[in-house]
Order: sequence, then C-alpha cells, then structure tokens
Amino acid sequence: MTKTIFTKKAAALLLAGALGAGLVGFGARAAIMLSNTVTGQPLDLSEAPEEGRDTKAVKVFLETGKNIYNEDPVCLPKAHEIFLSMCSGCHGHYGEGKIGPGLNDSYWTYPKNETDQGLFETVFGGANGQMGPMYGALNMNEMLLAMSWVRHLYKDDPKGAVWLTDEQRSTFKPFDANAKHVEPAEELPEACGGPAG
Repeated sequence: MTKTIFTKKAAALLLAGALGAGLVGFGARAAIMLSNTVTGQPLDLSEAPEEGRDTKAVKVFLETGKNIYNEDPVCLPKAHEIFLSMCSGCHGHYGEGKIGPGLNDSYWTYPKNETDQGLFETVFGGANGQMGPMYGALNMNEMLLAMSWVRHLYKDDPKGAVWLTDEQRSTFKPFDANAKHVEPAEELPEACGGPAG
C-alpha cells in the first residue's frame, strides 16, 4: 500500500490552484482574491455568462481590482442605461436609495464597497435583504459598467472617493440631479466592451 504525503507547501499550492480555477473558471487567473460580501466564501466567476469575460476592463479588474470605466465619458452613457434597467428600481434613479440603500454618498452599508473590488463582490455575489447575486442578469463587463455609473452618482466630497485616480479626483464634480447629466444609451462602444472590444 502506497501513501501519498503532501508537504505543507505542495498542499498550499494545490489549494491555491484549485481556488484560482474555481474563482475564474475560464482559463485566466485573478490576481486578486474575490469573496462573497455576506459569507466570505470565494466567488465562482464561472457562474457569470461567457460573454463579457474577455474585455480589457474585466482583465484589468481581475489583475488590479480597479474599474477602468470609472469616469470614462465614452462608457458612461451605456453605464447609465444598465444602471437604470438593473439597479434603479431598488436604489433609485440617482442612487438615492429606495428598497435598497443609497449608493451616491460616502456611507456604505458594506464599507468594502468604497473600493471597486468590494463593490464588484457585492454586485456579483449579492448581499443581505433584496440584493441577490447579479451574475445571472449581467455579465462581468456589464457589472463594471453599472459600477462606474454608481461611482459617477457620488454627491459627496471627492476626497472620499477612493476609487478615483488622483487626476480624476482633481476634476471630479459631485453629482447634481438637477444639473444636465449624461443621457443613457443602448449602444455599447468598442472601448466599453462592445464588438471586438
């Protein structure tokens, strides 16, 4: 009878490989560890639709935890459209909150949502109350777009907007529902994950 003995290092590598495969499930490896907001369990990104997994934004996000769609004027019209169709029913047209919490100020029900990684984890895997996992309704690229609109709706001091780059923070204007703002659009430009994007 032969016994297989794993060293601690081999076991750790095997576990890391299994977790990485389960997290991404489509060949790429996430450099960041993504976990469910409520349970803390690793997210299984293979549950998301195939479409929208290989965009530049998703690849950058999985590598860095940063959403490159934040304050991208080319992508904001589609981001607005996705937010209106998928999020505004619970969170309000301006992220002011309705059934779900407000998303447009510096208070976060889940403090980790102030980071792009944390917000993605909540959108992808769901949260308490009415917030179910969105991987069945949106692909990962669409999630990043919706998140960018949430960030655009921020009405508090930009100094607290940790998701913005220093350059974006220096020019960011807090959202004003009464001012002219980006209109929603159906079109998904190539730069925002559209055809060939």
